[in-house]
Amino acid sequence: MSLFFKSPIDIEVRLDNEDSRQHVEVKNRKGRKEKLPLYEDGESVKGQVTIRLRNNNKLDHLGIKIQLIGTIETHSNSSSNNNASNSNNSNLTLNNNNDNFLYLLQELSAPATLNHPENYHFEFKNVEKQFESYRGLNVNLRYYLKCIVLRKNSSNIIREKELWVYNHQFPPDSPSSVKMDVGIEDCLHIEFEYSKSRYSLKDVIVGRIYFLLVRLKIKHMELSLIKRESIGTPPNQFSNSETLVRFEIMDGAPVRGEAIPIRLFLGGFDLTPTFRDVNKKFSVRTFLSLVLIDEDSRRYFKQSEIILYRE
Repeated sequence: MSLFFKSPIDIEVRLDNEDSRQHVEVKNRKGRKEKLPLYEDGESVKGQVTIRLRNNNKLDHLGIKIQLIGTIETHSNSSSNNNASNSNNSNLTLNNNNDNFLYLLQELSAPATLNHPENYHFEFKNVEKQFESYRGLNVNLRYYLKCIVLRKNSSNIIREKELWVYNHQFPPDSPSSVKMDVGIEDCLHIEFEYSKSRYSLKDVIVGRIYFLLVRLKIKHMELSLIKRESIGTPPNQFSNSETLVRFEIMDGAPVRGEAIPIRLFLGGFDLTPTFRDVNKKFSVRTFLSLVLIDEDSRRYFKQSEIILYRE
């Protein structure tokens, strides 16, 4: 038998200028899209909490408060994913864990009796939001408001509202060009040269593939962007790799001296900036992968990391 608790009040959390504020569309764990209000580092978070009584009842409470929380949630992913694979330790399991890196509290009301709807204003000034929001396969980094109505002999009544945070960065230094070789001695030598190793999320990867030696019967070549999400630190690390995009760049046998130009527009894909050891909990890295397949279905590949950042 299941029991359903119906709250005696409705709690609404509204942010100032919420309707006119930019929103970001993200997927929840059920794959459904939702729009969240966008904030940046150092920006104040303010708004209003409205509490309405149901059925014209009154409510005795022990106080009302609101919290602004930043947390990293890690969990193991027991469901299979065609694009995900565990590496480093396929038998490793992670306990669900929340680690709060931001916690701010504001008292909205002392103990009292509610007889009619009430509005409470809150403001968290110039909040440092040092990390960018993230939703991944096995880790989420969230910012959210949590309103709590405290009660003596009953469960507390809680309402949450999530925010989304961007952290913009200055373009980092990058070498003039990067070369990635794929080779088998006396059989194959391919050189993939691209313009730089650091890209904004709206940038274009420009490069060229040179066939210096071809003694294998290559029939197919593809280029992929792979996101690798890692939780923990070695040797206790859990990783998942997800192919974000894969496209064919050659179908047929190349000849020595041939060159194939590459232009990959990143703005059309759902990419994440590079995160390195965020609060010593997780990292997210992106790799450019070149794959060749010969007539015997043997695969030859090489990966190189690219750094992504938000301008």
